[in-house]
Amino acid sequence: MTDAPAEETAKSSKLPLLIGLVLALAGGGGGFYATYAGMLDGLLGGREHETSDAGHGAPDEHAAPARAAPSGDITFVPIDPITINLGPRGDSRHLRFAAQLEVPGTHAQEVATLMPRIMDVLNIYLRALDPHELEEPAALLRLRAQMLRRVQIVTGPGFVNDLLVMEFVFN
Repeated sequence: MTDAPAEETAKSSKLPLLIGLVLALAGGGGGFYATYAGMLDGLLGGREHETSDAGHGAPDEHAAPARAAPSGDITFVPIDPITINLGPRGDSRHLRFAAQLEVPGTHAQEVATLMPRIMDVLNIYLRALDPHELEEPAALLRLRAQMLRRVQIVTGPGFVNDLLVMEFVFN
């Protein structure tokens, strides 16, 4: 007769575990949806960290755009063309790169003053690339983002808005 009560406690102990599991999944799903839909933006500090191409969540018509619209107060600072020899000596491949930096007009002179450092950062980055990386279809988009980030680190926040690729020839 001692077997019957042991079986009843084993069966009844699974029900709270099952209820807890269902509630945990429902809470996790609800939290994900609230975050994904942007319901927690006011509580968590808004969407300042997102870029304009985030592509998720409900659009907020009151939010400021991630990047200011082009105005008359921008200047384009040219970067001297860079030619880099890639690959081993037997397989001589070259990359020719030219770009311009979109800069607020008030910072154009400061960015031009930092051009030797910008050229150094870009040269080091481009020389470290593997030629196979340049043959990928999305390579230019990835490289452009990496170079812009490095230039923004050199110049500081707010000095460079964008990097525009004028020439990118790999042969």
